[in-house]
Amino acid sequence: MAKAVKSQSQTTEKKRIEHILITQPRPESDKSPYFDLARKYNVEMEFFPFIRVEGLNAREFRKQKLDLAEFSAVILVSRNAVDHFFRICDEMKFKVSQDMKYFCVTEAVALYLQKFILYRKRKVFFSADGSTEGLMDVLHKYKDRERFMLPVSENTKNDLSPHLISKGFNFAEAVLYRTVSNEVDAVMKKPFDVIVFFSPFSVDTLFQFDPKYKQNGTLIGAFGHSTSKAVEDAGLKLTIKAPTPNTPSMVAALDKFLGEENKK
Repeated sequence: MAKAVKSQSQTTEKKRIEHILITQPRPESDKSPYFDLARKYNVEMEFFPFIRVEGLNAREFRKQKLDLAEFSAVILVSRNAVDHFFRICDEMKFKVSQDMKYFCVTEAVALYLQKFILYRKRKVFFSADGSTEGLMDVLHKYKDRERFMLPVSENTKNDLSPHLISKGFNFAEAVLYRTVSNEVDAVMKKPFDVIVFFSPFSVDTLFQFDPKYKQNGTLIGAFGHSTSKAVEDAGLKLTIKAPTPNTPSMVAALDKFLGEENKK
C-alpha cells in the first residue's frame, strides 16, 4: 500500500514570532510588563518611538482664547494629554482647583494622574473597558453639571469630540500639543515579525519612510480605534488589536497572541 504524501502545508513548520517592534519609547522601569512578556515567550522586543510630542507654549495657547478657570472638568485620553494639561497650567500660572474632576479613557491614564495630584483626594473617573463608548457612559452622568475641557493634539482628529457634540455636552477642545514624526530609517532596516502601533501618526510615519511599504509577512498590532482604522485605511492587515473586552491593554493582547502563536 502506497504511503500518503504529506502536503507542503503539513510539512512546513509554522514561523515562530521572535522580534517585535514597539513604536513607543523604551519603558524607564525594568519592571515593565513588556519585559515580562519578552522573558515569558523568549522574544526580543525593541522600542523605538515613531513620533514625538511637542507642547504648545503659553503664547500659542492664549491665541485660542480659552479661560482655564471656566472649566470644572477635564477629559484625558492619553498620558500626553495629562502631561500637557498640567504643563500649560504651570506656564499660565494657573492653580488647578481642588474640585476639578478628571475623566480618563483608561484606568492606566487615571493612575498616571498620581504624578500630578493627590489621587484619593480628587475626583477621578475612567472608562470600564477603555473604549470611547465606555467613557461616554461615565461622562453622561455629569453632562449637565460640568464645563469640560478636552486636551487634543494640533494635527489630529479625535474620536471623542463628535460624540460630545452629538450629545450636547458643554465642552471645548484645547490644543495643547502637536505630533511630529521621528526618523525611522535605521530601525526599519531591521527585520521584525510584528510591528505595534499606538497612534495614527505612527502609521503615517511608516509611510513617510516608505510610501510603497508592503507587509511581506510582517504582522501588525494597533492600540485604539483610531490607530486600528489608520492601519486598515492604509491597506495593511491588522492582526493584533486592543483594547477589547478580553484584552484591555496591548500587553494583554500580545500575551494572548504569543500564547497562541508560539505554542510548542
